[in-house]
Amino acid sequence: MQGFLDIFDIYLLEAVVNGILLGGVLALLALGLNLIFGVIDVTWICYAELVMIGMYGMYYMVQVFGLPYWVAAPIAILLVAGLGALLHYLVIEPLLTAPPVNQLLATGGVLFILQSFATVAFGIDFRNLGIRLPVLAIGEMHFSYSRLLAFIAALLGMLAIYFFMKRTYTGTAIRAVAQDRQIMPLMGVDTKRIYLITSALGGALAGLAACLLVLQYDVHPFVGLSFGPITFLICVLGGLGNFVGGFIAAFVFAQIISLGGLFSDLEWGYVLAFAFFIVMMFIRPAGLLARRS
Repeated sequence: MQGFLDIFDIYLLEAVVNGILLGGVLALLALGLNLIFGVIDVTWICYAELVMIGMYGMYYMVQVFGLPYWVAAPIAILLVAGLGALLHYLVIEPLLTAPPVNQLLATGGVLFILQSFATVAFGIDFRNLGIRLPVLAIGEMHFSYSRLLAFIAALLGMLAIYFFMKRTYTGTAIRAVAQDRQIMPLMGVDTKRIYLITSALGGALAGLAACLLVLQYDVHPFVGLSFGPITFLICVLGGLGNFVGGFIAAFVFAQIISLGGLFSDLEWGYVLAFAFFIVMMFIRPAGLLARRS
């Protein structure tokens, strides 16, 4: 094993593996956003703020109420799933026939409302879960168990959604509505119910992401800015509503961020990722694997 590792630059290999681990969580976030857009055709600018609410939920359940992490996590997922359904019912459903700019402004307004609510309710202090996981050492490389567990949980979450979409009647109906929103109601599919379930599923994925990210990030009202913009760019690069494209784009972005951080500061990794996105928008403006009409 050590001889194999010696062939490569240890730090380069470590950065590549860390990029893969980061890509799993980014792919989970992109899946939730793409699921909502692909079915409902509305982009939730406030999606990262649902994750932020879930992270606060985890913090209070674990630190204040003393619940074990494994008990708090399912509750947080259900909480954010309910918040996603409520957001659809109160904000999105009345605007389904409105121009896209109105929908963007409405979800952008929800973003500021949730940030302001968190600031007033919880303050601007940085809080953490207080759970310290060990570091996995492989040769001279070191990996955080929190990232490794987040990667595994993210993959399991994505597999669960895949089998739900492929093997259940509701999942089949969701895919059918995503293919043709006009014809499905004529065939007896209750699109309002499907939209509500899709919003709840998107919220559940945001809740799962919150449970994983709270192990790596401090919680504060603006934590969504740490991964919200990059998630939106991943969805655009992969082609909005395209699950496979979003999955590929998540790992491409993650590698650019990780390798950029290897040769300079981590912030430069994000700069390179944004620059790559701009260049790709000139080359593939509809996304890497955009749907063909």
